[in-house]
Amino acid sequence: MDCIKLHILSPESTVAELMVEAVWLPGSFSAFEVLKDHAPLLTALDKGEIRWRNESGEGSVKIRSGFVEVGNNEVKACVELC
Repeated sequence: MDCIKLHILSPESTVAELMVEAVWLPGSFSAFEVLKDHAPLLTALDKGEIRWRNESGEGSVKIRSGFVEVGNNEVKACVELC
């Protein structure tokens, strides 16, 4: 399985830290998907839902805002939860 490490952090806690196949993020310009070997980026996130898929199934978390850094097969999102 081609995996990337997903970290979702809020000021209060670590929301998620797991290996995933794909992540969908509510970017401030448009929603986008991150897969293994995605190009590096740093961008703001708007209100919406971060969704992911892994071998256990699918999961999600609703956010109010935040930002995300993608690089080296890691997705690090710092968010304000809804």
